[in-house]
Amino acid sequence: MKSGIINIYKEAGYTSFDVCAKLRGILHEKKIGHTGTLDPMAEGVLPVCIGKATKLVGLLTDKPKEYVTEFELGKTSDTQDITGNVVTKEFNGELTEEKIFSVIQSFIGEIDQLTPMYSARKVDGKKLYEYAREGREVERKTVRIHIYSISDIEIDMEKKLVSMRVLCEKGTYIRTLCNDIGEKLGCGAVMTKLLRTKVDVFELMGAYRLSELEKLRVDGKLETAIIGPDSLFEDCKAVKISEELKKYVINGNPLREDNFECSFTENEIVRIYDNNGTFLALYRFSKGMLRTEILFIE
Repeated sequence: MKSGIINIYKEAGYTSFDVCAKLRGILHEKKIGHTGTLDPMAEGVLPVCIGKATKLVGLLTDKPKEYVTEFELGKTSDTQDITGNVVTKEFNGELTEEKIFSVIQSFIGEIDQLTPMYSARKVDGKKLYEYAREGREVERKTVRIHIYSISDIEIDMEKKLVSMRVLCEKGTYIRTLCNDIGEKLGCGAVMTKLLRTKVDVFELMGAYRLSELEKLRVDGKLETAIIGPDSLFEDCKAVKISEELKKYVINGNPLREDNFECSFTENEIVRIYDNNGTFLALYRFSKGMLRTEILFIE
């Protein structure tokens, strides 16, 4: 099985860990890592790295993500979504669409978000959801996050439902964002739907369900779903090297700039290929030398 990335459509009911476990069975590959946890009720884009491409997990986890979410006003829950213990709060009958829209827009930009108790972040070496399941609430610090945009806002005052599209940085809890909007409105809110639509270059179009991958495996076409790791770096300069220089790359050795016909800028990331067009590595140019950033040699 070649190394690379598969754009998975995670379906409701699965954890991100479940997806990786099932993929190990489908692909017969042990080295698999997902690029950002999705709650069991959530659906959507979950890029999964395979083989040597697992070196990219951290990089992809750090990329901006886009979601479409829906929340119901007048309710709260201990998990901040509809799967938790729901409490109905008094709904302010004077609340208007204009007020709701204004409050939502106020969350665009850098904001402080309190990590929810039902989350995988750790406090004193223990995951917060483990404390929550024990009925304990522990002190958490707020985290500074960035909401780049909130668009496509639709409000149904009769059903008390609001939907919106959110582009945000890593570490953002969308259910907490919905909860905080409800709190600021004074009526509470609970997330009812969550769909991740984009992670970096990976979008819903082209995302595979596990059942589709199983069929590709049966048909002997599984590798058609695997995207090469160099696809993430198409904006970076690409260079081919000789068989002699390839020996240096395989051993992780630096390369001199005068080995190439082109020039590089300080801290530039460069894609390295052999004469057959096989992607070998990412190198970073610094102080006249190209040095290994990540090796992808099988």
